[in-house]
Amino acid sequence: MADIITLDSKPSQEPAPQPNATETPGVQVTPSAVKRIHVILAKEGISTEEGGLRLGVKGGGCSGLSYAIAFDGHPRERDHIFTFDGVRVFVDPKSFVFLSGMTLDYEETLMRQGFNFINPNSTRSCGCGTSFSV
Repeated sequence: MADIITLDSKPSQEPAPQPNATETPGVQVTPSAVKRIHVILAKEGISTEEGGLRLGVKGGGCSGLSYAIAFDGHPRERDHIFTFDGVRVFVDPKSFVFLSGMTLDYEETLMRQGFNFINPNSTRSCGCGTSFSV
């Protein structure tokens, strides 16, 4: 399994180094999220060999930081790249500080449909689940 995040226009010449599993917890993606990411990548016409899901963090939101999710055709030069069942997840180094150890899940019920960020680094989050603080 691997991790994901962010969007960029210029592909890197060399693949980014993979984080050592014994040193960093990385990012996890559940099988339901992987399945949904496959569907969206296909709809967007993004190759799983080159592109993937970009996860990130930006300032703002009810609690100070917000999760960012996008689909990208290529990883950036310094991205952490995680692979889960053929789906790649890109996370930029600044966001990785806040997302290390996080699990991305996808929920589809009668009441809710969307990605869930299960982040052990979060000390507080808003009711909608897209904003948090550390």
